[in-house]
Amino acid sequence: PQLGLRRPERARGRRERPVEAGPSGSENSRVGPSAAEGARGAGPGQSRTTGADAGRAVGAERRGRPGGRRQQRRRPRRRQKKEEESAGGTKGSSKKASAAQLRIQKDINELNLPKTCDISFSDPDDLLNFKLVICPDEGFYKSGKFVFSFKVGQGYPHDPPKVKCETMVYHPNIDLEGNVCLNILREDWKPVLTINSIIYGLQYLFLEPNPEDPLNKEAAEVLQNNRRLFEQNVQRSMRGGYIGSTYFERCLK
Repeated sequence: PQLGLRRPERARGRRERPVEAGPSGSENSRVGPSAAEGARGAGPGQSRTTGADAGRAVGAERRGRPGGRRQQRRRPRRRQKKEEESAGGTKGSSKKASAAQLRIQKDINELNLPKTCDISFSDPDDLLNFKLVICPDEGFYKSGKFVFSFKVGQGYPHDPPKVKCETMVYHPNIDLEGNVCLNILREDWKPVLTINSIIYGLQYLFLEPNPEDPLNKEAAEVLQNNRRLFEQNVQRSMRGGYIGSTYFERCLK
């Protein structure tokens, strides 16, 4: 063995790989897959597209924004609807008529009033509230003028209208507060009945008062026991005067 000779030390660190030359002899650095694909997709005379550029182009195409530019935002639907309403272009702006309004319109159109009756509307657009005037031409209440108010609810025709006598009258079936005792306004009401039916019923009360089903019991007793006295009391009340302790205002036409 040879003494004093040392083994040569290996070079520390990783050896650098030599740069490979391409077919043309130029040096090429390694590129990522996206860049390589972009380079392969470029034709003659075109610049190579990097992977980041290609990703942005695809994303813009999917969003429907050519060149990556943002399109103008559409107006919100609520705002568009308000503009249409302000311009009067909304179809639902007119209010739909209720079942009660449709039925009362039909009843009014088909009215066949007797010559002693007349109706009036304080508001022509409101058919659910109106007044009836009855001026009897025979019987105890001849030459009188009696006003009734009608209030038709949203339950009509399943529920009867509310009818009150606004004229204070000495009558067995009408009390001093104006409540009316008429069977078709209570238990005998049916949806097939109409405003015309009620008007004829009220008119009949002035021709034939019914003492058997009274609201003014005092007047009913007088009618049953002394028809002559009852007639005198009716005439006095319509001229304006006292019946007992109750004062009646004049209601002759």
